[in-house]
Amino acid sequence: MKRRKERIVVKVGTSTLTNELGNSNLRTFESLALALADMHNKGNDVILVSSGAIAVGAQKMHLEERPKELRMKQAAAAVGQCENMFLYDKFFGYYNKTVAQILLNADDIKVEEKKENLANTFEALLEQEIIPIVNENDSVSYTEIESEEKLFGDNDMLSAVVAVLCKADKLIILSDIDGFYDKDPRLFKDATLIKRIDCIDESTYTLAGGAGSRRGTGGMRTKLQAADIATRQGVDVIITNGKDPSILDEIVAGQERGTLFVGRA
Repeated sequence: MKRRKERIVVKVGTSTLTNELGNSNLRTFESLALALADMHNKGNDVILVSSGAIAVGAQKMHLEERPKELRMKQAAAAVGQCENMFLYDKFFGYYNKTVAQILLNADDIKVEEKKENLANTFEALLEQEIIPIVNENDSVSYTEIESEEKLFGDNDMLSAVVAVLCKADKLIILSDIDGFYDKDPRLFKDATLIKRIDCIDESTYTLAGGAGSRRGTGGMRTKLQAADIATRQGVDVIITNGKDPSILDEIVAGQERGTLFVGRA
């Protein structure tokens, strides 16, 4: 198989895909599909890691709040995943792109035979110029939405695992803030964006702080952990604001956006 220009994993979170009412943000879905289709047209392999199934499902089920009971979380995930893939298939189809769904749980990564088969599936899809769309298998996996022993953690870690598994060149994590700051910009007006980090250490984790958006479950710390995993395997990681997905064009063109964590292998 002829390797394409670059292999890029893009992770998009719940706060980017939904609005304040918990409904799907249709403009974001459409602009994300356009940006990724254009990236693909420029000769890159593209993999999308997408959150949002539980939040979207809860809204479609007319639940008053994000479910807390396991069975209701899994039911919402099943409904929401169907809705999300319908929207992705619709909007990517506008740009003549074929997408595929891959749902993962921890065993798919931990069990060597499953891991090898998974890597082969990704390679087959990319060889056929298909864009894989990846999510946790929340509708059946207890460990990923309920356990303290999560492997992935709101898809930030999942995106890093996928980037390493697929030997990606870049992992771009679209967040609800502009990048990695020296302090929380939502609390401190004098917070400064750090544009480049060459080595992630304890002092970096100290800056990461705690929780993120109320609609998702991940915060900057999980994104930093994801960056740590990916950069150790030589993958460059960019954390940036996903409010306008057209920023992906600028990143692929080599412009500085957000925070770059430099791959070290």
